[in-house]
Amino acid sequence: MTVLGTAALALAGLALFVLGVALGHGAARRQREHAADSDGARALAQALHTAALAAAPLRAGLTPDTARKAARRLRPQLGTPALALTDDTAVLAWDGAADHHRAQLAQRLAQPPRTRAFPLSCDDAGCPVRWGVLVPLAADGDAPGALAVFAAAESGTLLRATEEAARRLSLELELAGLDRARASAHEAEVRALRAQISPHFVYNSLASIASFVRTDPERARELLQEFADFTRYSFRRDGDFTTLAEELRSIEQYLELARARFGRRLKVTLRIAPEVLPVTLPFLCLQPLVENALKHGLEETVERSNVTITAEDEGTEARVVIEDDGVGMEPERLRAILRGTAGPATGIGLSNVDRRLRQVYGDDHGLVIETGVGAGTKITLRVPKFRPGVQAPPP
Repeated sequence: MTVLGTAALALAGLALFVLGVALGHGAARRQREHAADSDGARALAQALHTAALAAAPLRAGLTPDTARKAARRLRPQLGTPALALTDDTAVLAWDGAADHHRAQLAQRLAQPPRTRAFPLSCDDAGCPVRWGVLVPLAADGDAPGALAVFAAAESGTLLRATEEAARRLSLELELAGLDRARASAHEAEVRALRAQISPHFVYNSLASIASFVRTDPERARELLQEFADFTRYSFRRDGDFTTLAEELRSIEQYLELARARFGRRLKVTLRIAPEVLPVTLPFLCLQPLVENALKHGLEETVERSNVTITAEDEGTEARVVIEDDGVGMEPERLRAILRGTAGPATGIGLSNVDRRLRQVYGDDHGLVIETGVGAGTKITLRVPKFRPGVQAPPP
């Protein structure tokens, strides 16, 4: 091989070596950049998680207890010597040092709510607090309180961090307000259902019980117990949800009282799959539907009425069907009932149950009603076996 050929081979080898080094450095740089991006993403996720944990107690509202818990979690996150949460008139919680500045902070709450940075005067030479920032919390168009953060010196970074933290706290207060509004609306709907428990049903039940007092005292005692258990369940206060087993037990008590009045005119058939009995559903969800079946099956005709209640397992859902062979109704009247435009005393139970099912499980879980004049009525509802946040109280 010539000298020229040897040199060429040497140069080619050197070029390959340099290229390899360059490629190696490029790969290493990309790996470092990827690691930096991953570290940044993890740090951001951790910061968001920490902020959520700090603000979480305010989901229950702004009280001294929730403010204390939130302040204790939030101060280490912001890295300040002192932090306070207030309502619109007083300091609810102070976490950290220098709580002798409470009075100065309370004085500033009398001023219109807006972000304020201010110096603090103190005779204590060792006090770690010389500057503070006060950021109002916002909820439902109001300023129910404020977040105050203190430091040894003025800091624009701390000011921005405090504003971000206040926004997170405000979000939890907004959610707390929505929770209260939803709970109030649900309670109002349940009160409407309780009020709809027909006074005629109560009167007729007591009249039926009275009719057995002399002729069959034991039967009167059993019916009185059923009436007491039914009303106790219907007017209970604990929880928005119940189990299918408890709801069916209440319906059996209701039907037992109805049988005492209607006798042979009423025939009820129950087909219940045992595996769906633990399924959770909204409280007082089925009783209004059964009352509707009896009303259209018996109270508007003189013929015998058949009512069938079926509960079946359908994989991830429980399917409940309540069917009667009564007078039925026109489809337009049914639509008016579900819209809530059929009158204050008509169909409150149907529209109420339909609305609550849609609120809890979504629009695809509303009532499905098949009816026609003289064709009876068939009401079907499907309830998911599991839904986060839907839980019956312990028995």
